[in-house]
Amino acid sequence: MAGRMHNDTQEYRHGCFITLEGGEGVGKSTNLAMVCEFLESRGIEVVKTREPGGTPRSEAIRHLLLDPSEVEPLCDDAELLLVFAARAQHLACKIRPALARGAWVVCDRFTDATFAYQGGGRGIDSSRISRLEDLVQQGLQPDLTLLLDMPVDAAQQRVTQRGTERDRFEREHVAFFNAVRNTYLERARSSPERFAIIDAARPLTEVETAIRNCLEQRLASWK
Repeated sequence: MAGRMHNDTQEYRHGCFITLEGGEGVGKSTNLAMVCEFLESRGIEVVKTREPGGTPRSEAIRHLLLDPSEVEPLCDDAELLLVFAARAQHLACKIRPALARGAWVVCDRFTDATFAYQGGGRGIDSSRISRLEDLVQQGLQPDLTLLLDMPVDAAQQRVTQRGTERDRFEREHVAFFNAVRNTYLERARSSPERFAIIDAARPLTEVETAIRNCLEQRLASWK
């Protein structure tokens, strides 16, 4: 988006879109908060959000997607369409308005997650996902995607250590999550200008340092 944002010491691009991606247990929520604090310390207006969800109606769809009840199993096509229904509402009511006024949006997952989970994990053809992506997003893509990556076994141990009830996706098998991880990495390799791969298996302080360094580099290029 054209334009600039001004504060006392810096000028940055107007309306940037940053996403955090990765499988279960990689630390997205923790690092999302750190990213928002980092940007706010630079005088940037930040809108923190997540997918699926982000608005009341999108959060209601999120509940349907994560509900582990097997009373009525959710078919793969219904899952894919619900993901994009939530995204359409999220874009219309939160993401696009925030970007239009010059805020920076920081989102826990976006469409890369759909390619990874519904494409890689469920085996839905990527061309079908791309058609929905074109319809719903109309060309909108993140400016930067931080991919938090770590081996699936180690990530699963973190999920277990939480001690909370697992949602519908967290209950999937290891092969599913390996497919998710591999798809994420393939997408990162195909779009190196957008993605930054962060080794999430390292101690949290080292992960945070790597993310801050990446953000510093991007901020310098976005002035």
